[in-house]
Amino acid sequence: MGMLCAVSFTRHGRLYYLDPGDYAPRVGDRVLVPTDDGTEVAECVWSTQWVDVDVAGFPSLAGVATEQDIARDDVLRRHKARTRVAAKRLVREHGLPMKVVAVDAVLDSAGAPGRSTVYFSAAHRVDFRALVRDLGATLKTRVELRQLSARDEAKVQGGIGSCGRDLCCATFLKDFEPVSIRMARDQDLPLNPMRISGACGRLMCCLKYEHPLYTDFLETAPAIGDHVDTPEGSGRVVGRNVPSDTVTVRLDDGGRRCACSKASVCGSRAEYAASTAADGPVGGGLP
Repeated sequence: MGMLCAVSFTRHGRLYYLDPGDYAPRVGDRVLVPTDDGTEVAECVWSTQWVDVDVAGFPSLAGVATEQDIARDDVLRRHKARTRVAAKRLVREHGLPMKVVAVDAVLDSAGAPGRSTVYFSAAHRVDFRALVRDLGATLKTRVELRQLSARDEAKVQGGIGSCGRDLCCATFLKDFEPVSIRMARDQDLPLNPMRISGACGRLMCCLKYEHPLYTDFLETAPAIGDHVDTPEGSGRVVGRNVPSDTVTVRLDDGGRRCACSKASVCGSRAEYAASTAADGPVGGGLP
C-alpha cells in the first residue's frame, strides 16, 4: 500500500507514476520530476491516491514548480520547437533521406540552451555532417543527431495498435525483447504481415506475452488426431483451445463433439503405443 500520482510532460503524452512524498498535487498543477538531465516540469494528470501496490520502487516527486521553474520550462519548450522547425527546413535544403522524429534539449546553468539532440529515422545510413554544422550555426548551440530504429521511432511517436489501445512500447514496455515468426506459428496466428505486424512494421511485441503459455500447452496436451479418453467417452482430438486450456474431441459414438479440459483427457493411443513398444508387446496389443 502507498500513494502515487501520475504526471505527463506533454498533453495526451505518456504517463509517469511517482511517489508524491510530502506533496499533494492536484490535477493541473505543475510539478518537478527528476530525470537524467535534472529536474523537469510536468503536469499532474492524476492526483495523489492510495494504491494497493508496493510504491518502494517508484521515483519521488521533486516538488511543486515555482514561477521560475515554469518560466525556465517555457524557454526550453520554445527552443525545442525552434530546433524542430530548423532541423526539418535544413533536412529539406540538404536533400537528405531522413525524417525528424523528436527533439530534446537541456539548458545550462544560466538558463540558456546548452545542448540539443535531434532524433531521426532513415532507411539507411545518412551522412549528416553538413546538417549538424549548419544546424549548430543556426541555433548557436551544440547539436547532436541520433538515428532511431523502427521500434524506437514508434515508441517515441506513440500511436494506437490494432487492439485499439495505446502502443505497448509507448506506455509501459521498457525493453524490446526478440520476437520471432515461430511465436506466431505456435499461437496458430495467420502468417500475414498485415495481421502480425505492429505500427513499426516489425512483428508485434505482444506475440511474446502469451507464448510461454502456448509452449507449455503444446508440450503437455494431446496432438491433433490423437485418440483419447474423456469423461464423456473415447474419441479423437480435432481441436485445441489454449486460452481456455481445453481440447475438442470428436467422440466415437456418432461423431458428437465435446470440449474437455486438458487435465481431464487421458493419454492418447500414440503415447500408449510408444510406451508398450518400449516395454514389449502386452496381450494382443491395442484393441
